[in-house]
This record gives sequence, C-alpha cells and structure tokens, in this order.
Amino acid sequence: MGFSLSALGRSKGLVRPRNASPEPARGVHVTVEELVALEAAARDFNFLRKQPVNRLLAGRHASNMRGRGLSFEELRDYLPGDDVRTIDWRVTARTGKPFVRVYDEEKDRPALIVVDQRMNMFFGSRLMMKSVSAAETAALCAWRVMNLGDRVGGFVFNDTRVDELRPHRSRAAVIELAGAIARQNAELRADLSDHRGSGQLDLALAAVANVARHDHLVVVISDFEGHGPRTRDLLLRLTISNDVLAVLVYDPFLIDLPETGHIVVSGGGMQAELPLGHGKVRSGVADFARKRGDELLAWQQELGLPMLLVSAAEETAPQLRRTLGQLAWRQKRR
Repeated sequence: MGFSLSALGRSKGLVRPRNASPEPARGVHVTVEELVALEAAARDFNFLRKQPVNRLLAGRHASNMRGRGLSFEELRDYLPGDDVRTIDWRVTARTGKPFVRVYDEEKDRPALIVVDQRMNMFFGSRLMMKSVSAAETAALCAWRVMNLGDRVGGFVFNDTRVDELRPHRSRAAVIELAGAIARQNAELRADLSDHRGSGQLDLALAAVANVARHDHLVVVISDFEGHGPRTRDLLLRLTISNDVLAVLVYDPFLIDLPETGHIVVSGGGMQAELPLGHGKVRSGVADFARKRGDELLAWQQELGLPMLLVSAAEETAPQLRRTLGQLAWRQKRR
C-alpha cells in the first residue's frame, strides 16, 4: 500500500474521521515567535552521544585525541615517552610511583539541524501536524546547542527546495533557523498540488553530507517518508565521522485506527476515501505502518544510529525531554 497520508480537505487543518465533530484549530502552522519562545523549555535537555562522554548536545565536545585540553579524564601510570609536564607530582610523591594526568582535548562541534517540511509532514489527527512537531523539535534542539556554546545551523527542506543555514554561535543564528522553518511551514496547505515525492529527503541528506565532513552533530527530524537504500547509505556516511541523531516524527493515527468512519488519503495529486470499518482496509493500513516503522527502527542496530520517536499527538517539549532521558539511561547501561 504505497500511499502517503496528507492533510487534504480537513476542517481546521487536522486529520480526523469524516464524521468527527469540529475542534478548535491548533497546531496547523507555527510562527517564528512560537519557536523562539521555546528557548526556556530547552535548557534542561541532555542529549547523549555515542562516544564515551556524558552528553550528546553538550556545548563543546570531547574528541578522541588525547592532549592538554580542558576536560580531565583519569590518572594512570607514567609510560616512557609521556610528556613530563603531565606528571601529577602530588600523587607521585604520595605513592612513590610516577603518575600522569590524562585529558580529553575539547574541540568546537557545530550542529546541523535537518528539518522536514514536505507535504507528507502536513498531517495530524489530534494535537498538531507532524510539520509543526518537527519544527518545535528543531527549535528545542537548536536552543539547547546554542545555550551550551556550540555553533548552530541547519537544512530545511520541502518538496521543491532545500534551504541551508551555515552554523554560527549566536541567538541570531537560531532565530534565523526558526525563520527558515516557519517560512516553509507557512507554505504547507491542503490544496498544495506541487508534490514531487520522496527524492527531497535524499537530496537534503546529500547536502548535509557535503558540509558535515567530520566532527559535526547532525540531528535529522523527519517522518522519513520515501526512505530507501540511498537514505541508509547517506546516514551511514554521516555517522562515520559525525554524531548523528534521528528523530522520527509520527502520528498515532495509523497505529491506533478507529473502528468506524472514513479517512482521505493522498498519493500526490490523487485522493481516495478508505472505509476504516472494512477489515482488509484496516489490516492493510496497519501492516503498511508496522513494516515502515520496523525498517526505520532497524537502523538503530544496523547503523548505530540513535532514533527518537516524537508523536504529533503530544506536546513536544515534555515528550522530547522524556525520550532523551530514556536514551540517556540506555546508553549509560552499555
């Protein structure tokens, strides 16, 4: 079942069964002001990284090189060839054996926030569109990075273009990223006909790979609609020399389908109405969603790629804080 759910012809912009009662409009689009206002909510986020340090989004990052940096790591026995300046004379005098202090050299690590604003993201069944959830997630990540001292930039893409913002260490850089996201978000509408399909995901990731050659943090926020072998290869290329975090934005509608009613689905310029009370329709939609989710989550093991799940049916900040905490706990146990 190769269709894509999009927001087409819905009251107030959010997807709901045909006979559902109207609700107040919320979460259809997002503004720069709303994204800027998320700065305070991002201050207590911790993002683990796959390398052995305490945080993923942690301002300056610890490299694999040893040197006279800022982050003390351990004491160890002196070995021939060690720099005598690293000897800890107090410990040496106390133990009668030479010990050296080992440091992790700290380096600047720019962050690139990759945000999907294609038509397939213009779907929501309860609280907000996936496009809005992705925008809020991007803003929260960007504010966290900036407040901890690293440079922030990004790539915002839709069905027709990819907007690049070079990393800078300033509030203005985050606000500029928020503006790019809000502009593309505002272009999404139910009657949008220029829908070119899934090629933009790989195009955006290729653009990121050309910039993030090493020592970047890359956060990819998308529903990964249209992913394929090239998507996997591009993510693998990025993970080789960067820290990559994938955020899978989803709507629970396909996971918990109502037993009655109809939904309108779109495959680009075509639309169809599906009766949810029909057994084959329900099982077909459920199998499609399950298979797609299993493929994406398998990347966690195959590529060593942390993947967070963010639902468009919940408030973004508390949810992201919770899922990041769960990721932190899992990585600490390894």
